[in-house]
Amino acid sequence: MNKEEFIQLLQDKKYKTAQNILSEMNDMDTAAFLEELDAKECALAFRLISKEKAANVFSCMSSKMQTYLVDMFSETELKELLDDLYMDDTVDMLEDLPANLVTRILKNLDSNKRSTINKLLKYPEDSAGSIMTTEYVTLKKTMTVKQAMNHIKDIGIHKETIYTCYVTENKKLIGIVTAKSLMTSDDDENITNLMNTNIISVHTHTDQEQVAHLFRKYDLIAMPVLDSDGCLVGIVTFDDAMDVMVDETNEDISRMAAMEPNEKTYFETTVWQQAKHRILWLLVLMFSATITGSIITRYENAFSAVPLLVSFIPMLMDTGGNCGSQSSTLIIRGLALGEIHFKEIFKVMFKEFRISLVVGFILAAANGLRIFIQYQNFNIAIVIALSLMIVVIVAKLIGCILPLFANKIGVDPAIMASPLITTIVDTCSILVYFNIAVHVFNIVV
Repeated sequence: MNKEEFIQLLQDKKYKTAQNILSEMNDMDTAAFLEELDAKECALAFRLISKEKAANVFSCMSSKMQTYLVDMFSETELKELLDDLYMDDTVDMLEDLPANLVTRILKNLDSNKRSTINKLLKYPEDSAGSIMTTEYVTLKKTMTVKQAMNHIKDIGIHKETIYTCYVTENKKLIGIVTAKSLMTSDDDENITNLMNTNIISVHTHTDQEQVAHLFRKYDLIAMPVLDSDGCLVGIVTFDDAMDVMVDETNEDISRMAAMEPNEKTYFETTVWQQAKHRILWLLVLMFSATITGSIITRYENAFSAVPLLVSFIPMLMDTGGNCGSQSSTLIIRGLALGEIHFKEIFKVMFKEFRISLVVGFILAAANGLRIFIQYQNFNIAIVIALSLMIVVIVAKLIGCILPLFANKIGVDPAIMASPLITTIVDTCSILVYFNIAVHVFNIVV
């Protein structure tokens, strides 16, 4: 059903039909469909969703729509929603809501939930503690499979995941048991015999990007989070790790395009905010480019002696920038996936050097031959061919070194991407080009 037909149902007060339509959609599609409605229509439609489904749909909505709905809810409706929301989803919502709505929500939570949420909110931003949930299943090593299954049946409905259960002793994590192991074992089997003690875990202050990397590396569904004493305090689930991957990718894409990251969508961001996010790097890159201009001015005598030299500047600069961007993109990707580390810098440099020799030779030969045929000038062909060869080598080395050094000093390697590397390579290209031209044509600068 399209939006217009659904709105007509609401206007005709055919709420039962509208309710049935919403119940047939999955949670994500329902949230996306409601987002397309006007705010008041969305609030009305949301109230038609069953209590069991409402919390999941709410957690899939944008922060803007969540804020509006919370503001519209009665105290009873808000309390029912909060009772069904998982703890990590509640924390995520609170981080984006205005202070007055946060206060209202906290008032509607019981003291235990409020205490847990306050603790989660205090963890550093972008840490494992800030994205974990405290709703997980714990078992005792003395339990049998039957006792464990009964325990899961009693409390599982309130937990975010039951596919992985955690065996604890005095709050310390000693093992992990999967639901598959429990369901395929005899009822009298002891948990100790089933649990896996080779545990992949993180600490509350571990960076969330590292957490997401471990999920990808080990194909995990959930990951335990330990405090400084080694006690189990929460878990990070796969859906939260996916959100981190998306956020980090968006952040890297923004920085690679020389823009400040922005959590809002394109249309939610005002013109002024978009300009503010872009202008700083544009100013830096613009003033950096003046160095290239001053170098060109220094070689005015070369222009006068051989005017044709000027026409090849754009080609050299573009080729150098493209080569540098290729290398930096591959290195940044390697760093993000954990395939490349700073200790391998010389290995990386040697590989990029060999690649640049192959690429540079082909580009130099192709352009040198083209220029000789077109202009019948051997010296110009030699200048361009040599310049291209050296520029490609320099560009690829710069493109691989800068992201590695940025990562080493704790700066996002994505910053060292196309715009910045292109600006640096442009300067190097001009220096290489005119120094070769000056020597080949014996020009006094």
